[in-house]
Amino acid sequence: MYSFLFFLILEILGLIFLILSFSVILIYLILMILSALEMRDYLRKNRFADYGDIITSPIAPGVSILAPAYNEGQNIVQNAQSLLSLHYGKFEVILINDGSKDDTLEKLIHFFELEKTNYAYNPEIETKPVRGVYRSKNMSFRRLTVIDKENGGKADALNTGINIAELEILACIDVDCILSSDSISRMVRPFMEETNRKVIAVGGVIGIANNCDVQDGTVTTYRIPESLLGRFQVIEYFRAFLMGRMAWSRINGLMLISGAFGFFRKDLVRKVGGYFPKTVGEDMELIVRMRRYMEEQKIPHKVGFVPDPLCWTEVPESEEILSKQRNRWMRGTIETLQLHQVLRLNPKYGILGMISYPFWSIFEKSAPILESVGVLYTLVLLVTGDFSAVYFFALLVMMYLLSLLVSSFSVLYEQIAFNNYKDKKDLRKLIWMIIIEPFVIHPKIVLWGLQGHFDFIKGKGGWGSMIRTGFKKAEDKKNLTPQSTS
Repeated sequence: MYSFLFFLILEILGLIFLILSFSVILIYLILMILSALEMRDYLRKNRFADYGDIITSPIAPGVSILAPAYNEGQNIVQNAQSLLSLHYGKFEVILINDGSKDDTLEKLIHFFELEKTNYAYNPEIETKPVRGVYRSKNMSFRRLTVIDKENGGKADALNTGINIAELEILACIDVDCILSSDSISRMVRPFMEETNRKVIAVGGVIGIANNCDVQDGTVTTYRIPESLLGRFQVIEYFRAFLMGRMAWSRINGLMLISGAFGFFRKDLVRKVGGYFPKTVGEDMELIVRMRRYMEEQKIPHKVGFVPDPLCWTEVPESEEILSKQRNRWMRGTIETLQLHQVLRLNPKYGILGMISYPFWSIFEKSAPILESVGVLYTLVLLVTGDFSAVYFFALLVMMYLLSLLVSSFSVLYEQIAFNNYKDKKDLRKLIWMIIIEPFVIHPKIVLWGLQGHFDFIKGKGGWGSMIRTGFKKAEDKKNLTPQSTS
């Protein structure tokens, strides 16, 4: 009897894994088609676009750039200068010093000639106490506002900026990101083009600046990173942004835009209560909460996506730091999905509830668990003698070829649309990375995802630390200075 039940369970598991495998293949083929259609339409639409018209347009929305900073003293002045030099007519830069323990605030005060104002801070969104609001005596820096507050984390710092922001659109960024000079005009265009659906947020592509040359706050020469982990993330970011988010944007199913570079309608963000400071996935949680609110109010809406590479950042190239990042991403995903369980297969929420939420639950949140169970299932089959080598290797080859196809098309999209990586040696290195990634890197990603599940169960919180080597300067490629941020 027990033997019969055991083998019955094995048969059921085998059927489940077969269905999941073919579902993955079908879903990613659909995503490839949708992203190709969206990319084609975007390139046609923007072929002759003149973004200079937006910069000078009287109807262009004003943008408040919010940039939290914690222990960024080494580069904070250069970062602030870069933000202030963006090409746009109506914008302000709000730097939030989140209780830094270094000289971040002192450097800002000295360089930008800041003085403390009598600003009456009456928070619409609850935050940690504000110690002071600073503005410059020099009219050249009239766009700059610096907030000094007690440490409360990134979400709390952004909420402080939201409370003070005066313009219609919020641009929430990481202070150490490098933005293209025309990034604001490109990101606000979807807000200006809305017709029958209200654009509530717009996300953009994040590029990887490791090993690139940077001069005067601009990436001048594009190269792929030297390390395997860095190259893997280039491929991964292509898949995530140029394929995944382009496809989800096509069907208006986006649940996430990057916390390093996202634009939001200020009135709606305030209405839903701003960022939720008790999750490590505050960027995803805010988008889901905004969309949930719009669905409940029955207001047609859209989350836009701009595939142009407008924001560049440094990614971790050590396993220790990358593992902490992926652990945090997994915990943030789990927290967001649990906070908004009402969406699950709920037709009231349309595509968000019927397609996006189930996809994230199965193929993002549960993926490490399903893959680990699949490995254990295979080992059990080997022990019991019920292992079919033909079936196993056929399925393995099929999934491997899918991985090659998806990654290759992601690189192809980048080359056709933007062609930033012009050196053929870089392309050969990316192709080699595509070939070895499923065997060399992917098992580690699964392991770190599992650790995220375990840490979530144990109630572990926090962001961990990110060790940055600094961007390469075009005039001095060998002068790399270590920098630590948290």
